[in-house]
This record gives sequence, structure tokens and C-alpha cells, in this order.
Amino acid sequence: MKLTTKIFIGLILGAVVGLGLHLAAPDLFTTLDAYIFSPLGTVFLNLIKMLVVPIVFFSITLGTASLGDPKKLGRIGGKTIGFFLATTTIAISIAIGLAYLFQPGNIDISTTGAEYEAQEAPGVVETFTNIIPTNPIQSMTDGNMLQIIAFAIFIGFALAMLGKKTEGIYKLVEQGNEIMMFLVNLIMRFAPYGAFGLLASAIGTMGIDGMRAMGMYMFVVLLGLFIHAIVTYGSAVSFLGKMNPITFFKGFFPAMTVGFSTSSSSSTLPISMKTAQENLNVPKSVSSFVQPLGATINMDGTAIMQGVATIFIAQVYGSDLSFASLIMVVLTAVLASIGTAGVPGVGLIMLAMVLNQVSLPVEGIALIIGIDRLLDMTRTALNITGDAACAVVVAESEKKHGLEEETQRMQA
Repeated sequence: MKLTTKIFIGLILGAVVGLGLHLAAPDLFTTLDAYIFSPLGTVFLNLIKMLVVPIVFFSITLGTASLGDPKKLGRIGGKTIGFFLATTTIAISIAIGLAYLFQPGNIDISTTGAEYEAQEAPGVVETFTNIIPTNPIQSMTDGNMLQIIAFAIFIGFALAMLGKKTEGIYKLVEQGNEIMMFLVNLIMRFAPYGAFGLLASAIGTMGIDGMRAMGMYMFVVLLGLFIHAIVTYGSAVSFLGKMNPITFFKGFFPAMTVGFSTSSSSSTLPISMKTAQENLNVPKSVSSFVQPLGATINMDGTAIMQGVATIFIAQVYGSDLSFASLIMVVLTAVLASIGTAGVPGVGLIMLAMVLNQVSLPVEGIALIIGIDRLLDMTRTALNITGDAACAVVVAESEKKHGLEEETQRMQA
């Protein structure tokens, strides 16, 4: 049985058991929650939090190092990074706007059973001045993610510039990242049981209100993904890529279905590149650079989930995020999406980072994890579509510069 099927079974059973016990036997639920449901969820959350610091460091170091020598990469590298950063910023902005518009977490806090006293997040100026760590090791110990990201970017840039001189270190970081990916896949095997425990505990505690809130959360995330795909990518392909959006989506649809089924940008990469080259007429030289890079650093779907989830959890816990905190959500989610590896489930690890950065409880992930697998599949389809849209735009923009000659020179 596939992992996706197991997770669906786990979350359905969790919802049914939790709601049934909430309505029929609340006392029995309290006992089972204390000894079965909550421990299962806590173990799964701890496994996720265990990987946060190392996976952020390794992923972002590799993502930065993969850019290579900036002088050698030239215009295509700059256009690609610029496109990814711009669309990710738009994605997180759409997510926050929709979350405030629909307010999916606007439920009675007394029904959640969650106790948490919000702390004031640091201001924008203080945050920016503290991005550069004075002690990177201390930053890792404290879990200060922005400082870890900044340090990882510096290390990745140095590896890219030094090239062959630091091949050994690059391979070490690469192997460290492989270890993290292996552990992510290993932990995801426990996901069906964690999803069961977390959903049973959450639904059993909140009852119908909890189910309504999570359903509304799911609706807002899916709406954000749809708007971003049609408006942002459709406009970019039409105005910058000079391609009919219908032609684009129709041509790339086979890859989108594979991405949906695998929930992995990395696993779908061969199909994505083949589809873009054959159906969208993207030159192989552009496709082979833009799409693998996108699978590493372009995660608009994940950014949308993080934006909606952060506002949702803040609303559930009755925490009013300041404007400075919202700016932090945008900044952190953009940087986190760059470091989000293209494997199933890793978006939740990055969400923990975003929540920490704006002083919200990581335990709030329990409210959404039960339905995250389905959303993860949809996010992946959006992520690889963004990579293809970027490839189309870059290919069109390079025509006036003699695309084939330029890209052949870059590959030489």
C-alpha cells in the first residue's frame, strides 16, 4: 500500500475516532488522548523539529552553491533567481491576504484546548540587524533560523566561488543533505500514525468547530494555489513568455499529474524537463539549468501553505500579528521556500521555522497536519509548474541575445 493511501486512511480514521469519542464518550477520549493520541502526535512533531536546523543549513548551502560562479552563469542565472523570488513574494502575499479575508482560524479558543500566551515578536529593524550571526554555532543551538539561513548563504556562496578548491567540503555538505533527505523519507513512514494521533486529538478536543476550521483552512490554501497558478503564472507566461496560458497549462499538464501523485519536485524533475522541452519547446540548455534549480529553491506552493497556516494558527491562538510580524512572515517564508527540498512532507519542517520566527507555537501544526498530505500533493504540482513557467520566460527573453549560442557557451 502506498504511503499516500496509508496517510489518507490514518487521517480519516483519526477524524472519525476523534469526533466519535468527542460526541459519544468524552471521558474515554480524555484517557485515550493522554496515553495514545497525544503521544503519537508528539513523537511525530519531535521527529520533524529534530531535522529543522540541519536541513535548513544543508539545503540552503547547496542551493546557493549550485548557482556556480556568478560571472559564468550571467544573465540566465539572474533572471531565474529574480523570477523565483518575485513569484514567491507574490505567493506569500496572496496567502496572507486570503487568510485575513476568510479568517479560517477564527474559532472559539476555548474549544481548542490549546493554551499559549503570545510573545511580542521583534521589530523589523531589530530583525534585519540581527540577521548576521555573531556566533553561527550559537544560532544553531538557539534555533535562530534567519541567522542560520544567512550563514548558510555565505557558506554556499564561498563554495560556489572557490570551486575545485573546496570540492571535498561541497561533497560533505551534499552527503549531509542526502542524509537529511533519507531521514525525512524515514520519518514520513511514521506519518500515517502521527496524522492519526494528531487529528484524533485535535478533532476530539475541538469537535465540529475543529473540523469546520480545518476545512476552511484547506479551502483557503487551495484557493491561493489556484489564484497563483492562473493569475501569476498565467500572466508571466502570457506577457513575458509570449505563450498562450491555455497552451502552457495543457502542454505541461502531464508533468503536473506526476507531481501531484509523487508529492516530490525532485522525483518529478525528469518528467518535468522532458515535458517542458517537448511540449513547451523550451531549449534543453535552458530547461536543464532552470528546472533543476527551481526544484531546489522555488517552492511557491509551500510559501502559500506557510502564509495561510501562520495566519490560521495565529487566529486560533488569538494572537494578533503586528505589521512587523507580517513582514517577517513574508521574509522568512520566502527564505524558507528557497531552503525547502523537493521531497514529500518537508514543508511542515519549514513551517515550524516560520512559526518560531514570529513567536507562535509549533504545536499549532497539529491543527493542520492531518490534511497536509493532500495539500502537499497540490503544492508540488504548483511548484513544478512555476519552474516550467520560469523556463518559458527565460527562454523567450534570451532569444534576442542569441539563446543557443549563449547557453552552449555556458555549458562549455
